[in-house]
Formats: sequence, structure tokens, C-alpha cells
Amino acid sequence: MSAEQVSGLCEQLVKAVTVIMDPASTQRYRLEALKFCEEFKEKCPICVPCGLKLAEKTQTAIVRHFGLQILEHVVKYRWNNMPRLEKVYLKNNVMGLISSGTQSILEEESHIKDVLSRIVVEMIKREWPQHWPDMLKELDTLSKQGETQTELVMFILLRLAEDVVTFQTLPTQRRRDIQQTLTQNMEKIFSFLLNALQQNVNKYRLMKTDLAQEPKAQANCRVGIAALNTLAGYIDWVALSHITADNCKLLEMLCLLLNEPELQVGAAECLLIAVSRKGKLEDRKPLMVLFGDVAMHCILSAAQTADGEGLVEKHYVFLKRLCQVLCALGSQLCALLGSDCDVETPANFGKYLESFLAFTTHPSQFLRSSTQITWGALFRHEVLSHDPLLLAVVPKYLRASMTNLVKVGFPSKADSPSCEYSRFDFDSDEDFNAFFNSFRAQQGEVMRMACRLDPLTGFQMAGEWLKYQLTAPVDTGPMNSKTGEGLCSIFSPSFVQWDAMTFFSESVISQMFRTMDKDEIPVNDGIDLLQLVLNFETKDPLILSCVLTNVSALFPFVTYRPEYLPQVLSKLFASVTFEVVEESKAPRTRAVKNVRRHACSSIIKMCRDYPQLVLPNFEMLYNHVKQLLSNELLLTQMEKCALMEALVLISNQFKDYERQKAFLEELMAPVAGLWLSPEMQRVLSDPEAFISYVGADNKIADPVLEDPSGLNRSRISFCVYTILGVVKRARWPAATEEAKAGGFFLGYLPSGTPMYRNPCTEQVLKLFDNLLALIRTHNNLYMPEMVARLGDTFAKALDMLEVEKNAILGLPQPLLELYDSPVYKTVLERMQGFFCTLYDNCFHILGNAGPSMQQDFYTVEGLATQLLSSAFNNLNNIPDYRLRPMLRVFVKPLVLSCPSEYYETLVCPMLGPLFTYLHLRLSQKWQVINQRSMLCEDDAADDNPESQEMLEEQLVRLLTREVMDLATVCCVSKKGVEQNTTAAVDGDDDEAMATEVTPPANAELTELGKCLMKQEDVCTAVLITAYTSLSWKDTLSCQRTTTQLCWPLLKQVLPGNLLPDAVSWFFTSVLKGLQVHGQHDGCMAALVHLAFQIYEALRPRYGELKAVMEQIPDIQLDSLEQFDSKLLNPTLQKVADKRRKDHFKRLISGCIGKPIGEQFRKEVHIRNLPSLFKKVKPSLDTDALENEDGEGFNVLFEP
Repeated sequence: MSAEQVSGLCEQLVKAVTVIMDPASTQRYRLEALKFCEEFKEKCPICVPCGLKLAEKTQTAIVRHFGLQILEHVVKYRWNNMPRLEKVYLKNNVMGLISSGTQSILEEESHIKDVLSRIVVEMIKREWPQHWPDMLKELDTLSKQGETQTELVMFILLRLAEDVVTFQTLPTQRRRDIQQTLTQNMEKIFSFLLNALQQNVNKYRLMKTDLAQEPKAQANCRVGIAALNTLAGYIDWVALSHITADNCKLLEMLCLLLNEPELQVGAAECLLIAVSRKGKLEDRKPLMVLFGDVAMHCILSAAQTADGEGLVEKHYVFLKRLCQVLCALGSQLCALLGSDCDVETPANFGKYLESFLAFTTHPSQFLRSSTQITWGALFRHEVLSHDPLLLAVVPKYLRASMTNLVKVGFPSKADSPSCEYSRFDFDSDEDFNAFFNSFRAQQGEVMRMACRLDPLTGFQMAGEWLKYQLTAPVDTGPMNSKTGEGLCSIFSPSFVQWDAMTFFSESVISQMFRTMDKDEIPVNDGIDLLQLVLNFETKDPLILSCVLTNVSALFPFVTYRPEYLPQVLSKLFASVTFEVVEESKAPRTRAVKNVRRHACSSIIKMCRDYPQLVLPNFEMLYNHVKQLLSNELLLTQMEKCALMEALVLISNQFKDYERQKAFLEELMAPVAGLWLSPEMQRVLSDPEAFISYVGADNKIADPVLEDPSGLNRSRISFCVYTILGVVKRARWPAATEEAKAGGFFLGYLPSGTPMYRNPCTEQVLKLFDNLLALIRTHNNLYMPEMVARLGDTFAKALDMLEVEKNAILGLPQPLLELYDSPVYKTVLERMQGFFCTLYDNCFHILGNAGPSMQQDFYTVEGLATQLLSSAFNNLNNIPDYRLRPMLRVFVKPLVLSCPSEYYETLVCPMLGPLFTYLHLRLSQKWQVINQRSMLCEDDAADDNPESQEMLEEQLVRLLTREVMDLATVCCVSKKGVEQNTTAAVDGDDDEAMATEVTPPANAELTELGKCLMKQEDVCTAVLITAYTSLSWKDTLSCQRTTTQLCWPLLKQVLPGNLLPDAVSWFFTSVLKGLQVHGQHDGCMAALVHLAFQIYEALRPRYGELKAVMEQIPDIQLDSLEQFDSKLLNPTLQKVADKRRKDHFKRLISGCIGKPIGEQFRKEVHIRNLPSLFKKVKPSLDTDALENEDGEGFNVLFEP
């Protein structure tokens, strides 16, 4: 290798690098240059001299960086094959570069420093300590040369800790060797870091005021920052004794640095990591030194200074860190106080609370929210919650909450000091809104805890605030609501205050009733407030909504003074018919609808929670409702039914079967008359007649105002809503004695379950045939010939509403629109809403019928056949977004509530065909998705094909989760599995992804599961769906199915004679799942566990499984033989479960999918060195590690 050769190659490389980095290069040139550089790195035998030449100080920074990258590449990928002398040559030259081959600390580019430190760390990972015992000494020597070298040494130490401890990017034995040697030398490393920090900070402080010394001061400052960053990488994991050594010298230094502007963020970061340490309580005791005078003074003065300088990003970041430090300090105090560590409440606890309160009252909403969890811990703490200092802070905290609950600080606005802070923390108003809603909920929790300690103060504050709001003039602010002139929008100052006050009063009043004894409750004050609220009149829908919430919050006082009930009722009934403009023809806005709905739900809540209180006023309530129902146009169908539901809830208190039955008959008479009329029967049973009756075949000129068939639709809705309300609410008394006395009790089932009769049964079953006819007709609307009959205006009437689409795609709603827009903007939207609600409600009735009417429903003649021919009719044409709610609100509740006596007659005949169909449907859907992702063809048929495809794909995912959830609920008992009965939400998938999943051993089949598995067609459909779904591209569904369903199902069929092909197919399905989902830790762990279970259980009976294993890419056959022989030889002692599983995981690693970022990555191989630590551990002589004689590296590079 001649010098000319090296120079020539270097010239070409410089040109290539220049082409790559030049923005003006053409793409072809750039690619050629890139290819040349990459091939050079891979193949050239003289990389080291070329790399060293390119890294010389005389070259430009880009070229030097490339030269150093070459050296890094050599160490990472060629080290194992390099001769020892070449390794020594490279190592000495790299150390030389650190010593004298870089520019000074202030001039050198940070990416050069970074790559240089990486090279050293890569060598350390391969050779230290066994072959390079003097490494730390060499670094120490380098650091004595000056600031430039010291900073590089810091970078090396930090990078080493990150690779070995934080990211663990090297083989286990090497990691252990290095980490143990680091631990042994930690005292030296720490004293080196602390000395460097102290010396450089001292020099910096001396010189920073002297302008002539400015560059030197900056250099010292840089080293100080590097030392802090490096400390941050170690404080997290070293023994706590190093952090608290020498009377907590490190913590003291960090506290003092909080007042040094250039170093304060790094110091706060270190302090935060130290204070957040977990571990033995005894070891954490010294951290209490931070409650001492010096530390407290430093923290508080730093916070005041940073805050006093206005909003500068750097200071704001520092404040956030300080706030976290105080939070972590609070957590440590809560952990240590009251434990066995004899820690006492610190003398400065009052000072701490004051400073913490300052963060809670800071203009930044983010800082305010950061303090909440710690406040909660303090208020909950068994010792501190009795501390007079903390009790004295409770009123201050509540006062601060009154401000903090006010929703201001939107980044796009400028109406509060919080806004400019929000611009740092949030990207958009929607972002802020989501944050604020969760912050407010959290505050509610903490306020309730505070009120446990001092319930009366909270109540008094709520009363004051409520009185103030009732008398304050309304300020609508610059934006008027579209609902009407002079009304609030959600951003109006008045509404924002009302909204906050309402949340506050609701939280504190409910807590007061829970905490205080009955005799101590301030009843007179409460009733006074209630009267003020009841007498308050407003035409503003948003404010009225708040008023209604306050009525509900104060309602418990009425239990002490029942004479106020009629007043409350008339206030609520007046709001049920609320309009901004009487007799207006314009569509109602959502704000108005919300008020009416709010009033209805308040009435229902009152009747549900205080039925005994309302019962004496039943006749008054009934007359009110009759009067409202007599005018067909006054209320929407939903509102009418809400009021009827309230009556039904009170009628449950009759506790007399005959009386309640007679009442329900009277209540439902209008519905029965309408529903059973010949015209309605014709409409409900014929799709064409139905379309025409509801007006979906019309073409309408004015799609906003004109709606000729609205009344017809509302009649159908009214009937369906009423049936649902009655089925949901009518019940027999909970106490068996009362049920017997009232004539509800019928005896016992063979299983010993008591049987009751529901007073609504007779009425509801009378209407049942027409309900099934409506469901059948509704399903048939999706037949192509029926869709073709829809009028021009209503061609999309059966589509999803935009709101539903946005919810599924996770798109946020614009904030203002939620309240100001009409509920349905056009008659098409109204029609879509009608079909959607009607469909859902019909299935809600079927889902509630079982729990409500019990045996009277399950024994309806031919029920299974009737359901199959109505609810499951024409499923092929029914879209996914309709099938999902059907499974969730009808099939699942029906199955869950059905007694085992009816499994054979009802559930199995229904679920058999359903599961078979669902498997077929999902398989086809996933096939389409997989083909689409392979072809990625352009399809310009739709206005927006991408989002349409995304929507369809997301719907298939959600449907898959629903189906797998149904199968799990039917088949697997809950004792071993945390059962998620609310179906998979449409939100984030990630949070449900746990990382280490071992299914509970006792997940057993339910009685229903066993019953289903006895029927061959159902058994096959469920098993095949479960195992096929493992390779569908939905991680959430895969993980749930793997952990909850697959093994219990397969275990059930093991005793039978499974065909070898079937066994191979089950096993292969799991391996295919690993190929698709292996990149996700949670899925991977669950699937490996399942594959392991199957192989262990079935390999002894089926040799075919070994044949499947042999087809796995890169499998080591000798290792497989070894695993098999241990598995098949029962006489051998069994290895521990974890070791067997690890061995198995290594065998199948060839089929575990990798994330795309790792698929084409070049493998780095780091060899293990001779073991440092033999089984017998003699005390290690650290001097031996620091070999004194200077030969060092060459001697110890012996293989």
C-alpha cells in the first residue's frame, strides 16, 4: 500500500463526498458518488489509512466527518477479522486524533466530536476491560491536556453508558462484563466527573465577567455542560450511594448550579433524575437533604429569577424541569414518610408547599397541570393529610383551582396570559382542548381529595362563586353565537366562567355529601343556593345547561326538604321544551338540543337515584308528561321517550305487579295503537312501502327546510324509542321478599336461579313481530334493487354520517361547530341520522330483551329461527359499519345474559351460522386489503379514494375486533382474563399493546364455549377464525386473540383425533402471525408463547410439527434436534420453563417479522471475550485492571 495509492483514492473520495453534499448535483451523479463511497467502505483493503488521511485537521468538516465514518465502519464491521497490530495502529491513531487531531472546543463541529467519541466507544465495546485494561487511565491522561480533550472524554463516557445500560445494544456477556467493570470503577468515574465539573465551573465563574477572557470562560462552560450531560447518563442507574456520597456533595453542587443561567437546565435535569430514583427506601433517605435550607433556597430563587425574566423558551424549559423536581421531591417524601425509615416531616415543608403552589398558580396551563398528581398524593397521604401546614394550604389550592378550571389559553387567542405559554406547548386549539379536558378531569379528582380534608370550605367557595355568577352581567365577548344574537359561544367570557364554576360546584358538593355526617350538612345554605338557581332565568342555551347541572348538583339537599321537589320539577320541565325563538322553523342548533336533552337526562337521573323521593309526586309528574306528549310537534321522539323512561323508573317503586302492568299498558297504548295499525304493519314489512313512507324516494327542491315525510319518520322513531325505554327501565324489585309480595316471583330454574316476571313483558311481546319485520325490512334496504329506488336527494341516505366517519378516522371536530351548527344541516343528513338511529335502537331492544324479560323472551316460540330470518337476513349486503353495532349491542348482550338452559335451543342454533358467515366475510375482506397493499393500484373512481380506502380498512379492523371479542366473550371464562366488555374503542391502538404477555394459565372455556365446541361446524368456524386472524394486519386483535382465545379453544379439541394436516395448519398460522406482527413486542411475546405451547403439547404426538420447524428460514437443525430430544425424552429432568422458551424463540427467530427499519440493516457482530467473572468470585484487585506498565494495548491484545 503506497502513499500515492492512498492519496489518489482520497482525492476520488473527496470529489464523491462533495458531489453527494452539493445541492446542485443531479440525482444520477449523487447516486453514483454514493455507490462509490459505499463500495469503498465495504470492499477496500486500505480503509484505515484513507480514513485517517481524510480525518486530518486540514480537510473540510464534511470530508473529515466522512473519514471518521469510514473508521467507525471498520471498527463495527471488520474488527473481528483485523490483525492485532492493525487494531493497535487504529486505536493509537484515534487516541491521537482526540489528543491533537481536532480543532479547539469552541471551533470544532459537534458532529465531528460525536463520531470521534462513537469510534472509541465501539472499540471499548469490543476490547474493554480484558484486552484494554488501561482504557480509563488513558482517558484520564487525555483529559489533562485541556478542555477540548476533556469534553471528548465526557462524550465517550456518556455514549458508553447509553449503549451498555440504557439501550443495551450489545450481547449479554459483553454487556455484563462492561457494566460490572464500570460499576467497580464508579467511584473513580464519579470523582473524575465531579472534579471536572467543579474545576470548570469555578474557572468559568472567575472569568465570565472579564471580556478579555470570554473564549476561555466559554470553553470551561462547555465542559461543565458536557459533565452535566454525562452525569445525567449515569445518575439513573448507579448505586444511590455514589449520588449521596460525601454528604450529598453532588446534590449540593447541582442545587448551587441552578442559579447559573448557562448550566441551570443541565443541573435541573440531573437533579430530576436523582430525585426520581426508585430503590430501597433506606437508600433514598439522604435525598431528603433537598428539603434543607440551602437546597430549598436555591430551588426557589432559581424559579423566581427564571420566571421574573418573562417568557423566554430557555427559561420556560428550565421552569418545567424545576417543577418536575418539586413533584419528584413530593413523591419521595410521600414514599418515605410513614414508612419504617423514621423520616419526619421536613422543617421546610411549609416553604415547599408555598413554592409548589406558585407553580399551580403560574400562567402556564402546562405547569399547572404538572403539579396535580403530586397534590393528589399529598392530600391522600396518611401522615401528611393530617399535617396543619397541608390543611392550611387546602383553601389556597381550591382558590387556585377556581382560576385553573377556567378554559382559557387557546394558542390562537390572546385573551389571557396563558395563551403565549400555550403557543410553546400546543400545536393547535384542538390539541390544547384535548389537553385541557384531561387536565380538568384530573383537577376534579384532586379537588375531591382536598375537600375530603376540608369539605365545608369547598362548599362555601362554591356558594360564593355561584352567587357571583348568578348576578354578574352576561359578557358574550367579540364572537356572537350563530344560535342567536347576544348569546354566548363556547369562547364567551361569561360561558367560560359559568362552565368552570359549574364543574367546581359539582365536584365539591358531591364530595361534601360523601364526607360529612348527615347532621353536619349545611342544609339551609344549600337550599338557599338551590332557590337562587331555580329562580334564575336565562335564554342562553349554554348558560342554561350550566344552570341545570347546578340544579342536579344541589338536588341532594331536597332529600332533607322534599317540599322543594315540585319547584325543581317545573324548572326541569320548562327546560325540556326550551327554544331560543318560540315557534321557529329553523333547525335547532346543537346547543339548544343539548339543553333539552340535559333536562331530560336530569329528570331520568333524579328518578333513577331518588325514586322514593319522587314517588309521592308521581301523579304530578305523570300529568306533566301527558300534557307534553299531547302535542305531537312539541318534543323530539327522543325527548318524549326520555320522559316516559322517567315515569317507568318511578313505576318500579309501586312494587305491585298488577298496578305497574296496568300503568305500562296505559302508557304504551298510543304506541300499540300506532304500531299495530294495518297501515304500519304494511309499511314495516315491505321495503318499498317503507322507503316511500319515510320519504326516501323523493327528490326535494330545498334540502334545508323542506321535509314532507318528517312526521312519518318521527312516528316510527317514537314507537321504537318507547319500546326501548320500557324494555330498558321496567324491572321487578331487587329484594326477593318484595318481589314475592308484589307478585313478580315465579319460582326457580333447575340451576337454582330465581325467575321473575317483568310487568312490561306482555306489552312488549305484543309488538315483537312487527319489530322483527322492521329489522328484516331495514336489512333488505341494502339490496341493490332497493338502493336503486332511493330518490336523487337521498341516494346516500344509507351511508355513514360524517361525524361517524371522522370518529373512525380519528379526525378532530372543529371546536365551535360542536355547539353552533344545527344538529342536521340538510334533510339528507336527517335521513341518514334516522336510519342510523333506527337500526341501532332496534338492536338495542333485542339486546335488552333477554336481561329484561328473561325466560319469557328466551322461550318465545321459534325465537332462534325468527332472529335468523330477520336480524341475520341479507347480511351479505349489510356494510361493516352496520354489522359492528349489531354484534355489539344485540348478539353480545343476548349471549351474555342467556341462562344455560337455553343454550341448545337458542344460542347455538343462532351462533353456528353467524360464526361461519363472519369467518367467510372477514377472510374475503382481508384478502382484498392484502391484495390492495401488494398492488397499490390507482383507483380514481371516488372523489377521495385514499380516505375511502382508509375508512374501509379501518372498519374491517374494527369489525375484526368486534368478532374476536364476541368469540372470546362466548367461549372463554373471565377468571383468567381481564375481559374487556366494552368493545374495542375506535381510539389509539398503542396503549393496549403490553410488551410482556404470558396468558393466564387458567383461561378456561365457559359452559357456552364447551357447548359451541361440541358442534362441529361452530367449532371449526371459531377455531379457523381465531387462528387465521393472527396474520391479519391488526395488532390489537392479534394480541387479544393470541392471549385470550387461541389456546383455550385448541386445548378443548386436543383430546379428540386431530388430523396431522390440521395440527400443522394451526402451528403454521401462529408462525405466519409472527411474520406479520413480530415487529411489535407485545404481539411477538404472546405469539411465541402460543407457538411454544402448541409445540410442547403436540410435538410428541405429531412428527409433522418438526417438518414445519425445519422450513423456518435460517433454522439451526442441530439446535432443533437438541430441543426435540429433550422434549421427547420424559426421563430427562425438565429445564426451567424460561430457558426452554428462550431456546424455542431462538429456533423460530427466522420467521419473526422485523420493523422495516431493521430489515435491511447490516448485522454488527461483537465477540465475547474470555470471561472476567468465574463462578467463584474472588475479590477483584482493581489495580490489576489498571495495569501500571505502559506497554498496555499490544500486550493485552493476545487472543
